[in-house]
Order: sequence, then structure tokens, then C-alpha cells
Amino acid sequence: MRILIISDAWEPQVNGVVRTLKMTRRELERKGHLVRLLSPLEFRSIPCPTYPEISLALTTAWHVERHIDAFRPDCLHIATEGPLGWLARSIAMHRRWPFTTAYHSRFPEYVEARFRVPTAWTYALLRRFHNAARATLAPTPAIVADLKARGFRGARLWSRGVDLELFEPTGDREIAGKRPIFLYVGRIAVEKQVDAFLRLDLPGEKWVAGEGPARRRLQARYPEARWLGVLDGHELARLYRSADVMVFPSVTDTFGLVIAEAMACGTPVAAFPVAGPIDVIGASGGGVMHADLRTACLQALELPRDQVRRRAEQFSWSDATDQMLAALQPIPRRTSRGNDGVAAPASLASR
Repeated sequence: MRILIISDAWEPQVNGVVRTLKMTRRELERKGHLVRLLSPLEFRSIPCPTYPEISLALTTAWHVERHIDAFRPDCLHIATEGPLGWLARSIAMHRRWPFTTAYHSRFPEYVEARFRVPTAWTYALLRRFHNAARATLAPTPAIVADLKARGFRGARLWSRGVDLELFEPTGDREIAGKRPIFLYVGRIAVEKQVDAFLRLDLPGEKWVAGEGPARRRLQARYPEARWLGVLDGHELARLYRSADVMVFPSVTDTFGLVIAEAMACGTPVAAFPVAGPIDVIGASGGGVMHADLRTACLQALELPRDQVRRRAEQFSWSDATDQMLAALQPIPRRTSRGNDGVAAPASLASR
């Protein structure tokens, strides 16, 4: 099957959306599908204001149509609600193509944290975007339930996985000065609440891996923390293994891939009891959730690392990709290949 994924989030960004799409493409190809990912790399683009790591494509519906028709997809998945996502949505609706979308990030909460725009306004815009799709895929049951409560009609589960070969507990470790080591991994921005971690009164050391607009301010305020920047997969796995607890202070993430990655390395997670951690950690013994983040950090130190690893082993990219495949909608035969008359399969089941 020829699957076209359109995303405004792609390389060189390093975030959960990009990692999800990369792993999903890998799994789809392993399952025998042909996958094309259309991103801002195909077009002239500009940096997103206040978030320069994101490129915003400067293009038109006509140019996007050319890329779509050149690939001749059997299914269309629109991964993000950016300029490319809106253009692809418009094209699909004009052609009466069915398509799916994904809800990767709690964008309304991000916008409120950065610009004080009421979440009700942004959710209204996102409802309009996603309710045109046959299904809106969200990463945890809690997020699916929240979207349905907010009027998103087609919300359904598309979980996440973890690379259990890369993120494993037995490899090399960083040398620590003073234990225990409490680690944060992720974007350093206001919506991630990194300062909620850094201001905690904790024993040992605090390590921070990642980049973002708040790094300079926070690094100046908390110079005693160890600031490590952006790390690749193998370096990141080594860092997870070296930590005693991975601290996840965000209350706006939809899943938190770093939670699963840390647990796969045997490192317990401390988090607030909010959507994302509620489903990824739950009552599994892979971490501790508490309204007092310091309490969660200290209690997480007591968890057996082999027990933490077992929780991560329940997350499979293959299973998650099967969920996505089950949601995809076949483009009708008469329209899926533009005007060249080549037919697409009548149903996904035949594949």
C-alpha cells in the first residue's frame, strides 16, 4: 500500500513528533508498505516565530497537489496542523478523499502558556481541522477521552512504542560526581515546566539534556545543574542508564516518549499525575506520580530497575503501527491516482 504522510514537523527537529513519525515509517516499511513523508524540506520555508527549530513551509495548494499526485497515494495521513497540514486538508476535502489526522501535542495549552491565548479558542480551531478527518489518532486513552469530551468526533487510540534494543539497561554509563542523579530530557521551554524540576530541593545532582528558548535563562539561574545539550540516540541511552531517576515535570504532553525510553533503560520516572504519565506509567511500578514532584522523585529512587524495564517492554512500535494501519482510510479507486486512470485497492483489508 502507498501511504502518504504529510507533516510540518520533521528534520532537523528533535522531538517526540519526529521520532514517532520516523519509527512509524520504519515499521510501515517493514510491514511491506511504501511510505512517502512530505515535509517542509520539500519547499521554501521560514523559521517559526518563537520556535525557530520548526520550519514553516512557504508554498501553495498547487505545489502540494503536485507532490501528492506524483506519489499517487492509496491512503493519506495528515500528521500536523501546520501550513502543510491545512493545505493537504483543503486538497483532500476538495477531492472528497477520506483521510486521517493525528493529535501529537497539546497545542492549545502550549499557546496559552506562551501567549495567554485562551485554550477554548485554539481547541475550536483544532476541532474544525480534525473533525474533517475520518479519524483523529491520539497516543493515550486519557487524551482520546479528553478530545471526545471537547467535541472531537473521530478520536481513537494510536499508541507509541520504544526501541528496546537501543534503550536498554546494560550498556555504558556516564561518570557521576555525586549520587543520586536526577535527569530531565526534552525541550527546554516554558510549557515543559523544567523550572519545576530545577527548583526542587533534592540530594545529589541534576542533569538536563535538550535545547530550547528557556535554556539560557534557566542555565543562568541554575548553574549548579549539569547542562548537556541535544544528544543522539546512543548518547541519550547512555544518559538514561546513568541516572537514578528521570524527572518528567510537564503537564501538557500527550504521551512523553522520554518516559518510555527512560524506563527501557531501567530508570524510574517521577511525574505529576496527569494525562501522559497516567497511561504510560500508571500503576505499573515503572515510576511514581505525585502532586508533589519532590515526593515522586524520592519515592522513585526505591523502585527496582528490572521492574521498571518490564513496564517499558509493554510498548511496541509494531503494535502501535498496526493501530495506525487499522485507522487509515483507502482513497476511492476513481480518485486515488489523480486522472491517470490507475486504480487503487478497494479496501485495506485486501492488503
